[in-house]
Amino acid sequence: MMEFDNQGTKVKIPDYKKALQENADLINVISKINGLMAERGFPLKNMESAIKTLESESAEDAMLTSKGGASVNESPIDKLKKVAKADIIMQLTWTMNATGPKKSITFNLQGLDSYTDKQVATAVGTGAPSFSAEIPVLLEEAVLAHLDNFNASLQAHFEDMGTNGREIIIRVKKFDSWEDDLETEFEGKELSAVIEGWMTENTVKGKFNTSDATENMMLFEQVRIPLYDANGKAIDARGFAKGLQKFLKEPPYNITNKLMMKGLGQAVIVLGDK
Repeated sequence: MMEFDNQGTKVKIPDYKKALQENADLINVISKINGLMAERGFPLKNMESAIKTLESESAEDAMLTSKGGASVNESPIDKLKKVAKADIIMQLTWTMNATGPKKSITFNLQGLDSYTDKQVATAVGTGAPSFSAEIPVLLEEAVLAHLDNFNASLQAHFEDMGTNGREIIIRVKKFDSWEDDLETEFEGKELSAVIEGWMTENTVKGKFNTSDATENMMLFEQVRIPLYDANGKAIDARGFAKGLQKFLKEPPYNITNKLMMKGLGQAVIVLGDK
């Protein structure tokens, strides 16, 4: 495990780099799952490769700050997700069971949407006892009976995103130095209503929830954004939020603002400074 400071709170997360360096079983298991999924048309990205890419990009280590000193923190996992840019994180845990000379594996395979951390597919089971002592072999025997149903759930999730859009979170805040707020009126409409109107026009089927709104902040959850723009380019939370950022910079609003990211699926627009 490793510990990091998340805005004053000490948080412990798995040290995947160290685990991959010191645990041969983990690398073998990852390779086995990669192969099983690739055979079924779901090629995976390898976490070990993503970690190496993350380490090579010094920009990932820099703290995002405004000129006025405002900042947003990302956890190591958020940064890892941003580099990997995977739609689904496959999380696997397993336990080795021993009965005499025979061994079996109890496993829990979860498919987590990397944008929302929601579980979209699962497979849980225990393999038949075997004299084999190799974890990848035991795991394959245990997983095979469940993998097709797991992949069917993944496919249903992808089809839902194609129809209803990808789900993200958008936050709108203001710098203390900005004299206006979200209740300031432009052409007879409060800024908060203007932003909600933009969200309605630009989300898939107008789907989003305004979970919280005050004069200083707005929180939009379950924001459904298209997978691709008009040019066929893939869109993530940052690409979508840049549209709102540009909209607010233009007349009649002319609001200087800063766009900050947390992982793939959360964007924060802070009004009044850069």
